[in-house]
Amino acid sequence: MPSGVAARARPGAVRPSRLAGALAATLAPWAAAQSLALQPSLALEEALPPAVRGQVPAVVEGARIHGQVDGTTVVQGQAVLRRHDVLLRAERLTHDARTDRATAEGQVRVVRAGNVFEGERLSLQLDTFAGQFDTVRFAFLRNGGQGEASRVVFLDEQRAVAYDVRYSTCTRPASGPWTPAWAVTADEVLFDQGANNGEARAGRLEFQGVTVLAAPWISFPLSDARKSGVLPPTLNLDNRSGLETTLPYYFNLAPNRDATLYPTLMTRRGLDLGGEYRYLEPTYAGQLRAAWMPSDRLRDRDRWAYALQHQHALPTSAWLPGAGLRLHLNRVSDDDYWRDFPRTSVITHLSQRLLDNHVALSGGHGAWSYSVLAQRWQTLGAAASLTSIQSEQIVAPYDRLPSLALRWAPRLDDEAWQLRADVEATRFTTRRRPTVWDGISLGDQRTDLGATRTLGTVRLGRRWEAPWGYIEPSLRWHLRHYAFEQPLGDGRRSASYALPTLALDSGLTFERNTRLFGRAVAQTLEPRVLLAATPYRDQRLLPVYDSAAYDFNLATIFSPNPYGGNDRIADLRALTYGVTSRLYDSADGRELLTVGLAQRLRLSEQRVTLPNEGSAAEGRSDVLIGASVALTPTWSASGTWQYNTARRTSVRTVLSARYQPGPYRTFHVAYRNNETTVTRSQQLDLAWQWPLAALWGDRPLTPRPGQALGPQQWYGVGRVNYSFTDRRLIDLVAGFEYDAGCWLARVVLERQQLSASSASQRALFQLEFSGFSRLGTNALQALRAHIPRYRYLREDVNPPSRFERYE
Repeated sequence: MPSGVAARARPGAVRPSRLAGALAATLAPWAAAQSLALQPSLALEEALPPAVRGQVPAVVEGARIHGQVDGTTVVQGQAVLRRHDVLLRAERLTHDARTDRATAEGQVRVVRAGNVFEGERLSLQLDTFAGQFDTVRFAFLRNGGQGEASRVVFLDEQRAVAYDVRYSTCTRPASGPWTPAWAVTADEVLFDQGANNGEARAGRLEFQGVTVLAAPWISFPLSDARKSGVLPPTLNLDNRSGLETTLPYYFNLAPNRDATLYPTLMTRRGLDLGGEYRYLEPTYAGQLRAAWMPSDRLRDRDRWAYALQHQHALPTSAWLPGAGLRLHLNRVSDDDYWRDFPRTSVITHLSQRLLDNHVALSGGHGAWSYSVLAQRWQTLGAAASLTSIQSEQIVAPYDRLPSLALRWAPRLDDEAWQLRADVEATRFTTRRRPTVWDGISLGDQRTDLGATRTLGTVRLGRRWEAPWGYIEPSLRWHLRHYAFEQPLGDGRRSASYALPTLALDSGLTFERNTRLFGRAVAQTLEPRVLLAATPYRDQRLLPVYDSAAYDFNLATIFSPNPYGGNDRIADLRALTYGVTSRLYDSADGRELLTVGLAQRLRLSEQRVTLPNEGSAAEGRSDVLIGASVALTPTWSASGTWQYNTARRTSVRTVLSARYQPGPYRTFHVAYRNNETTVTRSQQLDLAWQWPLAALWGDRPLTPRPGQALGPQQWYGVGRVNYSFTDRRLIDLVAGFEYDAGCWLARVVLERQQLSASSASQRALFQLEFSGFSRLGTNALQALRAHIPRYRYLREDVNPPSRFERYE
């Protein structure tokens, strides 16, 4: 009997008399060496330290056991050997204690760390897990990979070399031949569980019996862990750039750093060299992306783009407490870049044509906070809308070189009082240049003046709150001074303003218990009134550096100033009133229904407006009505309606609904109608992910001959944005997904409207071999980016544990 081995015969089997003494002699030193004190542990040990592994005993059992102490032990009939994370079963098992080598014959099964190997004959060194297995079938736990080989040589606990291999993640049937839909066949494969990597020599990737990829060397993952190597190539057929072929290469530089190269060959343009570098440190993190195309054949010039995002926590000092640095750069070579590379660029979502570039230093301590900002914008060529060039002109914001801000917000003894003071000094600059779109001059996009603006605001408020409601008066004092680079229209080179704003906000809350469709609910009624007053100051000649009108909705209507920013403080004397009612589920407190209504009553004419805006007459504003409902977890809907009582017309309507009864089943619809005196827009937005079999009562699809039904399923996926005004599709992403269990296929058509006369179109096809690789275009990325609440068909919520396969 070997030292360090405990033996156990099956009930009724013959047990040699010397086994009892050998067992006691074997276990005594081991038991004496163990500490009796219990040690706390939050998780089971997946890997034992080398010093402890030699102390772990092995347990053998079987129908018949015979052998010698510190010699050879033979177990016959349902033989089992257990040692920590290794389980070995066979009809006959022999163990040599002098060499710690085990040999097994007849229906041999080895389970280690959840990985299973089955064959006819095994020779294994237990202490190092080195050995050889003949005629093997194997299954890996992490990614569900399975395979078979004529021979497997275990190099150590993590590495094994298999010969004449067929490997796949397709399920092996309980009986009969295994003919997976896809498989990697190779003369030799090295499986490295430590590196989560497989390397095949003279490998071939076969799909439905057809070789789709052959190479003298193929590397593939055994899990979703990062690893260096060539990523699957992607293909893209674009109506502007032609056939695009990308062959990425990934560098796993360190646990906190990686890089990816994206060389892309475009048949109509040339070679685009792209790359990405990411890093993460305890005090800083960021990523750098860049692309360069020498001599674009369609534009006859070099094309480039780069983007850098960096965040850095600086060392704390007396002068800069809690300082943090943020760097954001985003530049492209020319105005046409966003139209030529709307989706394929690794830089950014180039459908936006205002590229922000800034560096900011911010921090604070206690009641004080500060920031220093330098910001410059790159404005790409303006695009024509679907109806008018002028309506889509892009005017670049002013650059801020620099902007200094200081805030003081002390914590008062009476927390009901609120005090905040802000001081800011900003130098606004601009670069005058004409903007051209498709050869059409849109004129000078910068007509205002650069200036240095000094700003100070102080706000003092007090809130009295009780279960029945609240009342909050506040006073805000707004002071600003401008020093202009050129004189204003009246000859002034400077201007100063001091404007107070007095506001009184109040609301009540009534609540009652009632029932809705037999469900116990709590209903609230919440009226609210805001009275605001600001005196008039003539601001017509002032440039607009950072002011813009708030979106008119149920939240912003209760603002004392209808404009954001600091260049327009409206002379608003208004009473804003509204009421909201909510329904809550009495059982769990979930909000089931919300309905709100609000309107603003101007007590006098509002004369301070933005350029190209007319004054707002005395009287009532448009009525706003909003509602959201979620009576069941599967259904939800919301809507807002803006109605002009004077003209008795609808100004804006937004309606949306979502139905999500379960995983991989979501349907979203939204309708938007916006009517003004100048333009009219009416759009419908549909998005979905749905199993097609569910359209016919969840009837299973018919499997192909020779294949099990399994999870085979067709899914419809897509998002469509349609303009009723222009009678055309604005954006389209639509297609199908097919889930065959061990492989998936995606076919997607993508279309993006760039202007009234041009659109970008491409067809996407992707074939995904589960747990192995993806081939084709990146259709999955397009679906994730466009479909709200899209769910990946291979989402792994509960990763497998090795204890699932202990036996």
